[in-house]
Amino acid sequence: MPSHVFADRPAQPPERGDVDALITRTRRLRGDVDAVRPDGASTEDDPQGRWRRALCDLALHHLDDLGAHLGQLKEGLSQEAADAFADELAGYEADGAARTGSLLGRVGSAEWNLLTDEVSWSDELYRILGRDPRSGPMSLDEMPSVVFAEDQPLLTTMVTDCLVDGRPIDGEFRLVRPDGRVRTVHMMGEPVLDAAGYTASMWAVLRDVSELRRSQRAVRETRDWLQRQQHVERTERRLAAAMQEAVLPPRTGFPAGGAASLDIAAHYLPSSNGTLVGGDWYDTLQLPSGETILGVGEMTGHGVSTTSAMAMLLGALRGMAVAGIRPGPLMTHLNQLLEASAQPALGSAVCCSYAPSTRTLSWAQAGHPAPLLFRDGTGQALDAPDGVLLGATGGAVYEQAEVALQPGDLLVLHTDGLTRPSAASEVGAGRLTALAARFARAEDASECVRAMVEEFGAQERKGDACVMVARVKG
Repeated sequence: MPSHVFADRPAQPPERGDVDALITRTRRLRGDVDAVRPDGASTEDDPQGRWRRALCDLALHHLDDLGAHLGQLKEGLSQEAADAFADELAGYEADGAARTGSLLGRVGSAEWNLLTDEVSWSDELYRILGRDPRSGPMSLDEMPSVVFAEDQPLLTTMVTDCLVDGRPIDGEFRLVRPDGRVRTVHMMGEPVLDAAGYTASMWAVLRDVSELRRSQRAVRETRDWLQRQQHVERTERRLAAAMQEAVLPPRTGFPAGGAASLDIAAHYLPSSNGTLVGGDWYDTLQLPSGETILGVGEMTGHGVSTTSAMAMLLGALRGMAVAGIRPGPLMTHLNQLLEASAQPALGSAVCCSYAPSTRTLSWAQAGHPAPLLFRDGTGQALDAPDGVLLGATGGAVYEQAEVALQPGDLLVLHTDGLTRPSAASEVGAGRLTALAARFARAEDASECVRAMVEEFGAQERKGDACVMVARVKG
């Protein structure tokens, strides 16, 4: 049997990171292989020509597979796969025969002479089938003995169609080698006719496609897993958003005059990509005593577990506030609740209680930015009492501070995500206080919220954020 044929031409490896360049190079290589492929008429009586044509057909088949994989790569597979393919393609072009495991190194040939019962196998075919050359080649009758039972009818049909009807062979089957390893083999061949037009022999090339099929199976399984994962994520996102909608007040703000002594408005800003539902929350509650509860906070993380923890915390806050528990002790109880919950969670919060009879604001915080007080055209953060993150440590005690407010004073409560990433350098807080002049000219709390949304709403945010404004009525 003639030796393998290689294209002897220089090759420049494709540039890393450019999938389009890889696709172009693959198409060019396919065209080069197709250009040297002998046609059927010129090789009918030429065994070497038939061998060359079969090898070219296999190479074209392989390059078509690679082209399909690159199309998937362009649609969103990993860059590491692109780099690996660049190396592999350059290796095929540069030194095909010397490359262990290359395309041609996995191809063997065979010819079965029906007139003399002579069988000829190439050395590569012995290696593919794991057969000792001293045992000699296998006849067509013996071949099914190493093939999977499920695939034996396919092999029998292909061989029968070739010998009886003169049809080409093109199919795959699985076989078991003597060492127990299972291989998948792609077989292509044609009948060789005598002068009278009868089948005199059958030749074929067999390509070991086990790794290729294994890779394709891995890609399919990975794609299926990703699709299931995306479905789960979409379901969880819808559930988290529904839970958030059910727990939080309206995102667009509170009706004017929501509290008798305070003009309150609020707004929720989702993450920049809109796909992450976090645990940021805001709330206001009018108590039977006439006091008004204001609160904002955030739970770490995203998704259903985070919104569940947020809903639990918000429900506990409302219940304890109605029971008359003050902000400092209330924070202590919330910390104990998170510490005792089955699902560990961390959160920050600020809780304020405003008494209209004395215009006194009592408040406590748990690892959260302090409220900003705007008065007479200037703004500054309130001095924060001590308080650590909720759920961070057991036995924590939260201090409570009091501030006397005046008619026209404006309080701004917000979560940390509003000013990130500039908050670390205190630029974010400065941008907030710089809005003091606009707040002073604003007709109501809703206009103040709009000013903050205009200032911070368009910036890139990895998570969600919320803001609440409360103005003391005269």
